Amino acid sequence: MTPTTPAALAGKIADLVVDRPGRRVRMALDGAPPTRPEELATEAAAQLRARGRDVLVVAAADFLRPASVRLEYGHTDVDMFLDGWLDERALCREVLAPAAPDGSGRVLPRLWNAELDRAYRDDYRTLADDGVVLLSGSLLLGRGLPLDLSVHLRMGPAALARRTAEAERWTLPAFERYDRERDPAGEADLLVLADHPDRPAVRD
Repeated sequence: MTPTTPAALAGKIADLVVDRPGRRVRMALDGAPPTRPEELATEAAAQLRARGRDVLVVAAADFLRPASVRLEYGHTDVDMFLDGWLDERALCREVLAPAAPDGSGRVLPRLWNAELDRAYRDDYRTLADDGVVLLSGSLLLGRGLPLDLSVHLRMGPAALARRTAEAERWTLPAFERYDRERDPAGEADLLVLADHPDRPAVRD
């Protein structure tokens, strides 16, 4: 593992995309909330735009299922949190399939406002032929999502428990199962050790 900085890490992510010129790229930035995948996606997007790429940052949290489905078995059901909260079909239909190299490019940035439990009603966005979708969120790998690249921000169990808010500690068993059952560290194209998000390290 090589120590780095958040800015340099964002640059390394941008390099992975730039190494695939002339085509659209769909990349997942996957990590538990304390690893701050959304912040990394925003920084990587800025660096990619500076290199002339059209970029859309998509939050997986904006593609959750309605509360009536998501919370069918209660607000703290670990199985549903791991496998049932994300609306994978909608995410593929509205983002990942049209953002494919041979897709239409017509992408919906956000679908469902989980806080208000209603649709965002966003307009569709047309992604350039060499555009980039950066999908940020948690528990994204090992689902069979059509992705071209993936980054996993790994936080060890002790650090994750320490940095997770009390109200969200019920999710910890889901992240433990995710590591054990889906091996996101092994699946990712780039593995980042993020026990200290301000001082990440990258697997060479």
